[in-house]
Amino acid sequence: MKPLHISIRDIGNSKGVVIPKPLLAQLELEDSADLTVENGALVLRKPARSARAGWAQAAKAVAAAGDDALVMGEFGNADDASHKW
Repeated sequence: MKPLHISIRDIGNSKGVVIPKPLLAQLELEDSADLTVENGALVLRKPARSARAGWAQAAKAVAAAGDDALVMGEFGNADDASHKW
């Protein structure tokens, strides 16, 4: 791709650039991005997903399907019967 000339604009006390919609679509960027400086260049990437991203939704789906029974069953310690709760 040949370089695209864009203007750096004033935005309040900061500066900003407008990224053309076709470039955002090509990179599959919508609401946010990770921005870094590498070898003197600004690099825009998709945001990194957290290690547990989506776990809450997956747990809700498992529970809704009724597939959330204990795998090992319930068990206690040998002395648990003598404890008063």
